[in-house]
Amino acid sequence: YPGATAVSTDSHANILGALCAFGQGMGDRDIAAAWSSGKTWFKVPETVKLILQGNFPVRISAKDVVLNLLARFGANTFLGKAIELDGAVVDSLTLDQRITIASMATELGAVIILIPPNQEIIRYCEERTFRKIDPVGPDPDAVYSEEIGLEAGEFLTMVSRPGSPHDSVPLDTVKGTHIDSAIIGSCTNGRMEDMRAAAGILKGRKVAEGVVLKIVPGTDRIWQNCLKEGLFEIFKNAGALVANAGCAGCAEGQVGQNGPGEVTLSSGNRNFPGKQGRGEVYLSSPAIVAASAVAGFITSPDLIPAGKIEDHLTEVEDWNETGDEEGTSPEEPGTGRGSVKSTLEKSRKAKAGTVQKPLELKGRAWYIERDNIDTDMIFHNRHLGITDLGEMGRYALGNLEGYQSFAAEASEGDILFTGRNFGAGSSRQQAVDCFISLGISCIVAESFGAIYERNAINAGLAVLTTGRIGELELGKGDRVSVDLASGEIRNETRGKSITAVPFSGVQMDIYLKGGLLENPA
Repeated sequence: YPGATAVSTDSHANILGALCAFGQGMGDRDIAAAWSSGKTWFKVPETVKLILQGNFPVRISAKDVVLNLLARFGANTFLGKAIELDGAVVDSLTLDQRITIASMATELGAVIILIPPNQEIIRYCEERTFRKIDPVGPDPDAVYSEEIGLEAGEFLTMVSRPGSPHDSVPLDTVKGTHIDSAIIGSCTNGRMEDMRAAAGILKGRKVAEGVVLKIVPGTDRIWQNCLKEGLFEIFKNAGALVANAGCAGCAEGQVGQNGPGEVTLSSGNRNFPGKQGRGEVYLSSPAIVAASAVAGFITSPDLIPAGKIEDHLTEVEDWNETGDEEGTSPEEPGTGRGSVKSTLEKSRKAKAGTVQKPLELKGRAWYIERDNIDTDMIFHNRHLGITDLGEMGRYALGNLEGYQSFAAEASEGDILFTGRNFGAGSSRQQAVDCFISLGISCIVAESFGAIYERNAINAGLAVLTTGRIGELELGKGDRVSVDLASGEIRNETRGKSITAVPFSGVQMDIYLKGGLLENPA
């Protein structure tokens, strides 16, 4: 409900920004500690206000809104910040549309997108909480790090090209691209409005020969409503495959993963290499996915070739006006994959006494001069079944092109340097633990994904932020030293030094005791 704070082992917990609630994705140590102590720590973000002026063009979906923002701002502009949406067109958004936009705060690098509630949102929350909800909004003297005005009327129908959500381009740029498969679902686009939009396009049509269309409702309640409304019959007659409710291809073994050489158009939120399989993945709205599945190539509902149409349907004209939020159930959170029980058991087995952690680290440098290295590149989701810390190291950076041999070549005490937004993507703890398994003593980045930084701090792994890495003139294998108290970093081989942001008090306390759950008082 508006004003509430919630935590979850899922990087899209910020989906709660749709209700103007604060949702924080966390790793397993964070959640285990919250259960154990009843409290947690937060790094309070600065807030950027995005003012959407005017109205969206006809047929611009909520997914298009986010893809337009990604095309303009990328994955780094709002890194570690909160976004607040403002404008009359924002007030008119349905709950389902708000959830789509809020969910992809993660892909924008933001901690959360907060959307002020309208009366429909307040009514929705009051009916489910059995309490009077006081609207939450900015104070008259609220301070923003930046206020940016955007013309809603200039937003376009967008598609993200394979590799990164922020490589988002107008539909016309990729129109006509052949696809082998299509998927409608995910926490971002698996709700009733999405199902209805797809059904409005698929009714009376057939999926193109050679294309596989998979549809995954987001929750069991949505699944049941699809059944009641006859949407499954439409999907079946069109030749689509319908799965049980779930995440839709976001991890190995789920419906929606593709194979080598396969080209997929997905309504999901991420298309990092390997995230939804081993082929190429484009991202777009459910309506574009449904239309493209019928055509056999990327297109829009109004441009489906005449030979693909069996009936003239008014639903085509209204494909972006698909009802209210009935059947949506944001109160059904994702379960994530962090094992709280196993984490607590590991903590109990930790040896007693204070862990002696050095404040000055010395080791061999690795410099990966890339931005936006995501958690699937660091520790691919096909390895999520591995829970033994000793085994995780062998898969570190195994899905990062050019660094598949990193695990075999790394030595204990090595220090990793890298670019902006390191650890973007999932909340998986293994993406931190694999480096601990290898004995990597420190990671220095220009910036970190917000959840990854938390996970590293809570695991007792030293992480530092600085935009001056280039001044060190690092070469592979250079000897470097890092002073965690002062933030001084020195390339001993070349005699160059810089200063990074030093540890905060919270970070130092956690580091010195060996992790958030180590040696509990």
